[in-house]
Amino acid sequence: MIQVDDLSIVYQGNPLFKGATFTLQTGERCGLVGRNGSGKTTLFRILSGKETPDSGSITMRKKYAIGMLDQHIVFTKPTLIEEAALGLREEEKECIYKAETILFGLGFREEDLERSPSEFSGGYQLRLHLAKVLISDPDCLFLDEPTNYLDIVSIRWFQRFLQDWKGEFVLISHDREFMDSVTTHTMGIHRQKIHKVQGSTITFYEQLFQQEEIYERTRQNQEKKRAHTQSFIDRFGAKASKATQAASRQKLLSRIPVLEKLRELNHLDFSFKEAPFPGKSMLDATEVAFSYNSETTLIEGLTLSVEKAERIAIIGKNGRGKSTILRLLAQELSPRSGTLKCSENTRIGYFGQTNIDRLHPRHTIEEEISIANSALNMTEVRSICGLMMFSSDRATKLTSVLSGGERSRVLLGKILAKPCNVLLLDEPTHHLDMESIEALIDALEDFEGAVIIVTHSELILKRLSLDKIIVCREGQQEMFLGNYEDFLDKDGWHDEADMAKPKKKVNTQQEDKQQRANQVNARAKALKPITQEIERTETSILNLELEQEQTNTKLVEISQKNAGAAIQELSRNIAQRQKKLDELYKRLEELSQQRAAIDT
Repeated sequence: MIQVDDLSIVYQGNPLFKGATFTLQTGERCGLVGRNGSGKTTLFRILSGKETPDSGSITMRKKYAIGMLDQHIVFTKPTLIEEAALGLREEEKECIYKAETILFGLGFREEDLERSPSEFSGGYQLRLHLAKVLISDPDCLFLDEPTNYLDIVSIRWFQRFLQDWKGEFVLISHDREFMDSVTTHTMGIHRQKIHKVQGSTITFYEQLFQQEEIYERTRQNQEKKRAHTQSFIDRFGAKASKATQAASRQKLLSRIPVLEKLRELNHLDFSFKEAPFPGKSMLDATEVAFSYNSETTLIEGLTLSVEKAERIAIIGKNGRGKSTILRLLAQELSPRSGTLKCSENTRIGYFGQTNIDRLHPRHTIEEEISIANSALNMTEVRSICGLMMFSSDRATKLTSVLSGGERSRVLLGKILAKPCNVLLLDEPTHHLDMESIEALIDALEDFEGAVIIVTHSELILKRLSLDKIIVCREGQQEMFLGNYEDFLDKDGWHDEADMAKPKKKVNTQQEDKQQRANQVNARAKALKPITQEIERTETSILNLELEQEQTNTKLVEISQKNAGAAIQELSRNIAQRQKKLDELYKRLEELSQQRAAIDT
């Protein structure tokens, strides 16, 4: 158990939080949310004793062990398994199998155990660090963005691990769905205060918005009361007959508290500018193969057709070529064999992890946005900077001093600056907070061009209405037609044991590959018009039902006035609209059956 009382800290002259008081009870698993820069990581460092607060106290029971995942990584042993075993408690030093179980769960393979930790990429080094924390089996875990470098399979394993965790933990994560699936409580830093509720992030934000709405209504009512009282004093204060009442009102005015107006919080608020595309086919990849060296082929026989307004996800374990496919489509890389065709009207907006590193360190944010589209004037550039939460002087900051999240926002701003009709997005939410991720998802849902996204976030995969999924497995890429829920139902992720086994290659013969590609494209073409008609039909139903509801409300109002002619007219309208609704529902059922027949 952890008891925190009246905790406050000021960072670079700005208070991160003040007067924070909360308790982490036995068995509680708490998600910690807040905007980037609100102080979440600082709170972790204070609770773990790595930083000292300006005031307040923290109380824990004796021998209460904390395991903390942070970004500072140091390895001292020559092999992966020896380094991981450092996390074992003294009485368990011989239980190497416990270390192996967690390492395999986080995506390491048996042949990795004798490799040096320094040989692994930064993402896998962070996994090793996470493994050491989990192996130590502490009373309480402090986890700061533990899923950032995990692929979907490892995230799903880690999700099950945390669901079975018997102790306490506090989790910082930008993945709202992952957080809600493993936590019992949600705590947030908001307006320099710490709030804690039992339940999910949805419950937390609902209560927070409700409190702010009540506060604002109270403030407005008190302002009106103060204005009314002041008006009385101004009008009658000088009159002898009203002097006593005016003095009484003056005392009343002094007792009415002045509530400060809530400061408007910055939010990402944007929409992608769409370049016109008169045709249908935007990108075509046929039998594309690619390798970074002569020994291993990473991409083999990739065939993909991208049409306007399609939503395509590229998913799979790390190291299976997901980002490479995007780089091929963006023409940053050239295929070893096969063809890539791009329509002359296609305009690509590309967000890649390597692009973030290409921001010029001596350029300001304004300059980077201007470079993306030289046709923009300074007012337009400043407007885009503002949308990306770089208002006024912040827009003149050099990119070299920006955090990972700020650099991601600059890259998104560069995409906004230039009209496009195909978005290629490689983990665009990696450094964004929950509010910014919601704004990005909303913008993607409104974008009328095509979207191809690499993501490990199951929230995004479920929110986007996907048309196709490219599943990158070891040595092959498979095409799945449908959304992510369909994928989980019909195919899904193999168990880790299955994932570790060598995959039998399918469609190794040229004619087999071509046949499969033809089948995929034929299904896609057959499904597309049916799906579009379903969407149009559903929209018509929603609009008609809204009109029906409004008409029913009018009918109730008019019936109270005994307006006979008007009642008859509205009744006829309701009957006609209901007939249309019945027809649309019948058509929707027919279309759904047609789609199911093609999709099976």
